[in-house]
Amino acid sequence: MSDTLKQIGIRIKAIREISDMSTADFAKSLNLDNETYLKYENGEADLPISVLSAISSIYKVEMTALLTGGEPRLSRINVVRKGKGLNIERRKEYKYQDLAFNFINKKAEFFLVTAEPQKEAPKHAYSHPGQEFNYILEGSLKVVFEGKEYILEPGDSVYFDSGYNHTMSAVGDKPVKFIAVVL
Repeated sequence: MSDTLKQIGIRIKAIREISDMSTADFAKSLNLDNETYLKYENGEADLPISVLSAISSIYKVEMTALLTGGEPRLSRINVVRKGKGLNIERRKEYKYQDLAFNFINKKAEFFLVTAEPQKEAPKHAYSHPGQEFNYILEGSLKVVFEGKEYILEPGDSVYFDSGYNHTMSAVGDKPVKFIAVVL
């Protein structure tokens, strides 16, 4: 269990306790089963960005606070220089850089994502409330949405209802970089 996941779990547990909710009720509010939620709270499993986004939205806490324990401070403009976004270490195959981490009351989450090529296709499809937009900068991205496969190249984009099953992975032997916007 990584220290980062453990720290995020501690912060999520605090939000649940402040909300005076059982783990089962908190999990239900996030459309999760209690067992999965407890793995997140205990830092035993990677939290999908979608779960962090749902906690942020439902419980009115900034995602930056969940990820770092610090509060965003900017409310009018947030400039993030190249390579200076907040690095989010979650899954070995993805590197996330939060591009608006210091802005208060965001309407969406903005990430620069780098996905490394994998020998095996993703084993689990994800679904989460909201919508998602991805714009490909470098490399090729395979998106499987409800069983249908799309290959995206630099300059291509996809916008979809993220409540449906979807997976994404790098195609070929080079990493893919894309901008992801999660609403």
